[in-house]
Amino acid sequence: MHATIDLMHDRGLARTTTPEIARAAGVSRGALTHHFAGREAIITASVADLLGRSSRNLHRFAEAFAERGGSSDEIVDYIWQMMSDRLFYVTMEFLPEARHNDEFRADLVPVVREFHAGLDAVWTALAARTKVDADHARVVMNATMCLVRGMIAQTVLRKDPAYYVEMLNFWKLQVREHFPTQTSPSRRPVAGVHAS
Repeated sequence: MHATIDLMHDRGLARTTTPEIARAAGVSRGALTHHFAGREAIITASVADLLGRSSRNLHRFAEAFAERGGSSDEIVDYIWQMMSDRLFYVTMEFLPEARHNDEFRADLVPVVREFHAGLDAVWTALAARTKVDADHARVVMNATMCLVRGMIAQTVLRKDPAYYVEMLNFWKLQVREHFPTQTSPSRRPVAGVHAS
């Protein structure tokens, strides 16, 4: 499954063929098709595995965050790292297929729900600690996810790390305003942003 994700990330979904998956995985095509009905089943299982791993990592992060505390900045940084480290690039490959393929979409919906449950666990841990309404925290969560997805999509045509750091720092300032009881968050310097 890792080989499939590697190919989707490096070459795109359209160029991720069963023979290429078998070659990258170091197995025969026959062995691959023995375990999977076809290319779509391989891709579905691989995407489900990727999202499942991401979900488990989110839940671990949420548990650690709830135990030790942390800031909204830390959450934004974690989400950016997770999403920009291949996850959303691979998502951009399979979303068009999910849009037009009802069976593929139906297979992925439960896994996507679990991924969002992991995100929810992180933000509700922050909401509980800062005494912010959980529904409001979810609005901030969804706005953060929309921003991060848009930024990652933009990286396809604009390779400019400083630009994205500046936007993330700006967004962290906005998010802090929604969780005012954090320990002195507004006094911490923001990386890449100089006080005037």
